[in-house]
Amino acid sequence: MAAITLVWLGATAFTYHDAREEFDEVLDAHLAQVAALLVVQATHEIDELETEHTPLLHKYARRVAFQVWEKGQQLRLHSANAPQQPLASKERGFSDNIIDGKRWRVFSTWDESGEYLIHVAERSDVREELARGIAGNLLRPLWFSLPLLALLLWIAVMRGLRPLDKLAREVEQREPDNLAALDASSAPREVVPLIERLNRLFIRIDASMQKERRFTADAAHELRTPVAAIKAQAQVARAASREAERIHALDNAILGCDRAAHLIEQLLTLARVDTLDRSTAEPCQLRGIAAEAIAALAPAALKNGVQLELLEGDEATVRGNHGLLRVLLRNLLDNSIRHTSPGTSVQVSIVREPGAVCLSVSDNGSGIPEQERDKVLERFYRPLDTQASGSGLGLSIVKRIAEVHDATLQMQPVSEGKGLRVTVSFKP
Repeated sequence: MAAITLVWLGATAFTYHDAREEFDEVLDAHLAQVAALLVVQATHEIDELETEHTPLLHKYARRVAFQVWEKGQQLRLHSANAPQQPLASKERGFSDNIIDGKRWRVFSTWDESGEYLIHVAERSDVREELARGIAGNLLRPLWFSLPLLALLLWIAVMRGLRPLDKLAREVEQREPDNLAALDASSAPREVVPLIERLNRLFIRIDASMQKERRFTADAAHELRTPVAAIKAQAQVARAASREAERIHALDNAILGCDRAAHLIEQLLTLARVDTLDRSTAEPCQLRGIAAEAIAALAPAALKNGVQLELLEGDEATVRGNHGLLRVLLRNLLDNSIRHTSPGTSVQVSIVREPGAVCLSVSDNGSGIPEQERDKVLERFYRPLDTQASGSGLGLSIVKRIAEVHDATLQMQPVSEGKGLRVTVSFKP
């Protein structure tokens, strides 16, 4: 309504001023036309007139006057309301003059012989009155239409927004955990796409919340086990009567602390990956990251009798997060070190292929059965025959980091069902 009112006022002002200008031009043309008629008649009829002024025949005639001056000096003919002095000092064209306190619009001209000077004038207040009347008649419909338009707009907007008000109340009264789809059947057509996108958002939020609930429950369960083991070993150490028994219990408690610390570190890493900002991607050199990860895990590999090797190849650069890519490779190497027997060889290769850069970690261990390969990517999942310690998060972290980098993850045996090769393919 504010915008309509402003536009309406602007249009009204323009209409009024435009009408005034057109009206003034029409009246000026009328004055010039009257003067032209007087010019035609002046030469032939002035000498035959027995009176020096003409009668008033119309209600507006008092405010319209003319004068005919012979040689510009002697007043020969004038209207009854014309003054005795000249209506204008200008002898040709339009002029505005004030006579006896009243403003006149005057048109002056000479006849063809140059004997008679003719002034035709009109009172400016009459022109103003007529202009206001005409402009008022033009604008009167607008004055009535604006309140009517406001009322119609108010009713239309209120009726149009009623479904939105209903939808707003429905959303406001919802419980925080109510993520059911909103009903779009009664909503305006223009709002239906918004409701549909909100419903899709609710579905994603519900899936995320379910995933977080499962993660929280699984994390609580996984943390409870090492904490209970540490407590039990501490109680054994406290009750032990022999030094060897006490030291053995304390060693087991320290081992439990290491496992709990590893689990907590994995949980924190997983939480950090889930909240990664992809806009922070930067060029990362995979061979340098692989060399760092192998150097960091070399002591653990040496302790377990596992040989780590970075195969020769060209340097490859991908866009991503340097720290997360290092975590990805460390988890793959750590998984191979933990779950393979002594004497195993673990190889890291980086190969450029058409449309992809492939980072592979392969070993010649026992491998993972085909039916288990999808399951081991789930959080906290560990095969039943697993003897090595761990939290079941390593490969799920690898999967999540690959997803964040828009990379694909594949697991396949190295040869004849033996060994395992995990390949992460990045877009170049």
